[in-house]
Amino acid sequence: MRVPASLGPVRGRFLCPHPTEPRFSVLDDGLLVVAPDGRIASLDAAPVGCAVPETRPGAVWLPGFVDTHIHYPQTRVLGSATGPLLDWLATTVFPEEARFREAAHAAAVAEDFCAALVAQGTTCASVYSSSDPGATEILFSALDRHGLRGQAGLTLMDRGAPPELLSAAGPALEACERLAERWHGHDDGRLAFCVTPRFALSCSAALLRGAAELAERRGLPVQTHLSENLAELAATATAFPQSVDYLGVYADHGLAGPRSIFAHCIHLSTGEWDRMAALDCAVSHCPDSNFFLGSGLMPLRAPLERGLRVGLGTDMGAGRTFSMRRIVAGAYDAALLTGSATTAEALLWRATRGGALALGVGARVGCLAPGFDADVVAIDLPPRARAARSEVFDALAFRRDHGAVAAVAVRGRLLRALDDQRPAR
Repeated sequence: MRVPASLGPVRGRFLCPHPTEPRFSVLDDGLLVVAPDGRIASLDAAPVGCAVPETRPGAVWLPGFVDTHIHYPQTRVLGSATGPLLDWLATTVFPEEARFREAAHAAAVAEDFCAALVAQGTTCASVYSSSDPGATEILFSALDRHGLRGQAGLTLMDRGAPPELLSAAGPALEACERLAERWHGHDDGRLAFCVTPRFALSCSAALLRGAAELAERRGLPVQTHLSENLAELAATATAFPQSVDYLGVYADHGLAGPRSIFAHCIHLSTGEWDRMAALDCAVSHCPDSNFFLGSGLMPLRAPLERGLRVGLGTDMGAGRTFSMRRIVAGAYDAALLTGSATTAEALLWRATRGGALALGVGARVGCLAPGFDADVVAIDLPPRARAARSEVFDALAFRRDHGAVAAVAVRGRLLRALDDQRPAR
């Protein structure tokens, strides 16, 4: 069956996230209608005698996945096992990121990166670029051309890396201004510019303060890393001796607040968690990269007990996959090991609606309801997982070798049609 470039009407089984609670309602035979502006016009039970046939028999429809933490320049070094965080950065990541000064390389990787997101059903992502403004422009252009949604930022670094990756605070922030002017709010908010200090160790105090001023003045989101690795914590304490702790470094420089999302958050103290909640920061939980680099386990219970917004991130390429379903499985395992037991259903909510809330785009994204953008995916289910409610969620989360991503749409525009079955990356 061939699906047109615009989605709908769609008839099938729908998983509809609750707006604020980590659960779904299931509409077994629903009819989705998309308005001309790409928003959902209606989603109701298919009427008796409905003339629309089931669009994809055996598939389930749900909001597109939201990856709250991913690195575009690491696409081609995914799965490079070269040690814990700081060693891995020096050995694998920094040499590869230096190549992004070459426009041809940056453009080729951007195409691979966007195609991989679509193949796995990720419709929205929070993306780290390299420290090169040209490569960041190329990334934004590719995201736009592929029809994806997300936020991305020039990775800010003025120390702690090879010279070819560094940019002084003045030129780097000027480049951010130009990129924000060009891309922030592009296409009715489909793309946004995100202020992106790599992490405290890569930034001088002047660069951190400048980044915070830029974010505040333009109302930009902020993304960075926090408390990932014990050696990183010790080095950060030495580099910023006036700050009480790692979170304090960002707070002292104006980078901790409601528009900030922090990745990893493995080794935070009780006091840091309490201040995260008071500041209304968001968390990107990245279990696969935490396992791969041996960084540790984030206790999922800690942010959830405090009401923090928590999304999931692949953190590709320390994360070994573009698949948010695999991240859900890793988050389930990590939760068991930290006394934070949860369910596949709750984690799939965090991979969709919860991620949208964490990124501050929840007014338009992450629900299947009238007025929300029609960012949806269809995933095939194995036959024995199509009946009971619990089996549907378990199959999506844990049946890693089954269930193709059959369709992907952003604002009702098909990015991957039902007859486009190229192998998922």
